[in-house]
Order: sequence, then structure tokens, then C-alpha cells
Amino acid sequence: MKLGLFLAFFLPIAFYAQDGTTIADNQKYPNTFSNGSANVYNFNNSSRKFNDWAISVGGGAALMAKADLTSFYGDEINWGWNAYVSLDKQITHTFGLGLQYQMGESNQRGQLPGAEGIKAGVADAWTKYQQVSLLGDINFSNLLRRVDNNSAFRWALHGYAGVGIQGYETLLLDQDISNYNPRTFPLAVDQKFAINSFFYQGGLGLKYKASKLIDLELRTMYIMSGDEEFDGGGDRRDTNSPRINYNLINDSYSDDLLTVNLGLSFKLGKHDTHLAWHDPLHEAYSRTTTLENTPDEFIVCEKGDNDNDGVCDDWDRQLDTPSGARVDGAGVALDMDLDGVIDLYDQCVTVPGPVENNGCPSGAAVNVNTGNTTGQ
Repeated sequence: MKLGLFLAFFLPIAFYAQDGTTIADNQKYPNTFSNGSANVYNFNNSSRKFNDWAISVGGGAALMAKADLTSFYGDEINWGWNAYVSLDKQITHTFGLGLQYQMGESNQRGQLPGAEGIKAGVADAWTKYQQVSLLGDINFSNLLRRVDNNSAFRWALHGYAGVGIQGYETLLLDQDISNYNPRTFPLAVDQKFAINSFFYQGGLGLKYKASKLIDLELRTMYIMSGDEEFDGGGDRRDTNSPRINYNLINDSYSDDLLTVNLGLSFKLGKHDTHLAWHDPLHEAYSRTTTLENTPDEFIVCEKGDNDNDGVCDDWDRQLDTPSGARVDGAGVALDMDLDGVIDLYDQCVTVPGPVENNGCPSGAAVNVNTGNTTGQ
């Protein structure tokens, strides 16, 4: 009993599993399972319709925005510079990832409070940095674009956020202690690439599609270093010496950098469009709107029915069917007994016979008036 139940349960599974394997191995299109459609393709790299890789480069200004020593001191702006290069991969039409290398130098100023500040004067500092980061890219224009907007768009607003590690070198010079020890502890810092140099960044970019190969972008990024010494104020917050306590000018522990860059993106690939400039939902609605506004012109038998058998020549497999013959769905004249004589001329429709005897068996005579056969 148990053996019977086991076989009844597992034998069908084994047979259908083999059948499923056969179906899975059928990689040719069109096929039975694609309903014969020629518009079906394997889902692989060769069937992609858009480019999704790009290389971006850019450069511009770097400003120490929130720190003990900042690039905005008094009525002056102490400009620095910044440059980047990144390899970008568009994951979907609204989201991409970029591996970015960035370098630059910022210039900042600050003054200690009280008598020590008067004695030391306004200190000048600089920060030379290098950064490697993973940057996420959200395409707000594709994310928020109205699907009933059929106009082609060349501008796109992007949002960026990412994390990375950095290495930097700083130096501070004033009119007091740095005159004696300008490159010694604690007024100079040489931070190597390490996990403790972890930083965050975020920002916005406005892109313009100059051509199918090149995009222009104005990008601004806010970089949160998480380090007290990133602005050049030294590597300690309180040194117990008012003459070098530059890190106590501001209460913040994170020195933050602002960059404003103008860049170029070179889109890689052989296709005419890039995925970042394509909205599948917009395309679907656009095509639906076009179909809805197209007059219904349903044409039956575009090539006609020249043999008048009721089957259009578009799919008629027998274009010269004799007049009056019954046909199947493919327009082929019926031959019920499969004797090679179509039913129109077959005097014995249900009994096979040679053509010479009008489709009736040999040795049988046919009554022309009744269609009955008699033996000879």
C-alpha cells in the first residue's frame, strides 16, 4: 500500500520535471510559448535598448563651509579648487551608482579669541585632500516626470548621496607659535587613507543633454568630513594651550566642505539613448495615447480572397481552391477519407478510393443520380 502511494505521488513529479527541463532549454524565439510573436527576445545583454555606462569628469571651487577656520572670513572668500573623475553605472531609469575619485585644496582663515587672537593675528590654513567614494544618483526628473508629458526633455535634476574614505594634509600659519614650529604637532596633520577618515557627502546636480554622447552638469556637493582637524586647526580639540586651540573656535566637531563643479559625462555604448534619459512609464503612456488617437482601421483580408473560399489570402495555404469546395481554417479543400480526391469531386466521401474511380473503392460502381455504390 505504501509503495503504491509512493509511486503515485513521485512518478508524476518525475515525468513533469523532465518536461519542464525540456521547456527551459528551449531558447529560440519565436516559439510555441511566445505565441509565435517575432517581437520576443532573450533577456540578456544583447537585447538591451539603452546605454547604461558613462565616465564623468569635472572641476571647480572648493570652500571650507562649516569649521573652525572657514573659507568665508570677513568680507572675503578664500577660493580653493576641486576636481573629480567617476565611472557611472545606471541601474534603472531613476537610480545609478558611481565610483568616484576626487582631489582638491581648500583655503581657510580664522582667529583665536581674546588676547591670544590679537597676538597671533588671523591664521591662514590650507587642506589638500584626496577622496574615494561610492556615490548614489537619483534622477528626480525621471522619478517625478508626468507620464502625459510627451515633450522630449533635455534637462534633468539629479540628487547625490554617498560615502567614502579620504586622505588629507593640512597646515596652519599664524604670527605666533607657527613662526617657530610651522610643520610640527599640533598645527600640521597628515591623515592617510584609513577607516577613521570615513566621510559622507550629498548634493544636487543639473544636467543638460548636449548630445547622445555628452551631458553637461552643474553640480554642488556638501562633504561632511566628521574630522575636527580637516580645516587645519590641528589634531586635538583642547591642547591646554590657548595659543594653539584653533579647534575651539567653533563648537562643531565635523569640518564640512562645499564644492561647486562644472562637469562632463561621456556616455558609453552603441545605442542612441542612455537609460538615464529614458522613462519606460512615459514611453508606455505615450504609445497608448498615440494608439487611442489613431482612427480604427481594421482591415480584413488585405490581400483579398481570390478563390472565394472564405479564407483570406493572407493566411490561405491553397490559393486556387476549386469553386464550391469546402475548406478548413487554412483554406485547404477538405478530403475526409484522405484518398487524394477532395470532397467536392469524391463520390464516396467516407470511403477511400482511387482518383480513376471518383474516389470510390475499386470494383464499385457509382450511381451518378444517387451517389450510391454497388459491387461488381
